[in-house]
Amino acid sequence: IILTRLGPSLTLLIPLTILQTVISIILALAVAAVRGSLTDRMVMMLCTIGMSISILVYIIVFQYVLAYQLSWFPVQGWSDNFTDNLFKFSLLPILIMLVVSIAPTLRLYRSFVLDEVNQDYVRTARAKGVGESRILSVHVLRNASIPIITDVMSNLPALLIGAFLIERFFGIPGIGREVIIAVERSDFPVIKAITVYIAAATMIFNLIADLVYKVVDPRVQLK
Repeated sequence: IILTRLGPSLTLLIPLTILQTVISIILALAVAAVRGSLTDRMVMMLCTIGMSISILVYIIVFQYVLAYQLSWFPVQGWSDNFTDNLFKFSLLPILIMLVVSIAPTLRLYRSFVLDEVNQDYVRTARAKGVGESRILSVHVLRNASIPIITDVMSNLPALLIGAFLIERFFGIPGIGREVIIAVERSDFPVIKAITVYIAAATMIFNLIADLVYKVVDPRVQLK
């Protein structure tokens, strides 16, 4: 049961993680470049507002306006065709989760970048005449990538079941929806099995994170 539900969840999870990480990093670097300015404060205010809105509000509004009223996306559904699922049925769910997740992720990544901006090596690079854009995109990003990788990898297992509302509203037969059904039916074997799989996934993702650390920063020593 779990393996059959894993595919739909990964169809949402993988594109979401890639888009969320890339967009958040780009925006964090852009905001860090204008830190302390009106733009910086406005972006942080928008992030705070975005974080205060429930995901249910996003689901209802986006589903009603974009799917029901404008018919830009299917209201709900899933098929046996991977291409249809990826480019048709999963687009609106991914868009909603992306909008929901960008605000907290951007705030977090901005803090990572700003922590590095205040380091001595950045001041040394500026003293040598290195441009601000190169400092941020090369030197700062490289060092800020370690906590970013940690955040991405630690969130992946939670996202597997954390999208249960999305899967429920859009009729996607994923892990999250299966958890809800198992709880409603008091299906304890399925609940236990999913718990074990999530625990194993957490260990695997943490191991992958440790290996990626070494690739990103050769100074990291694995023991």
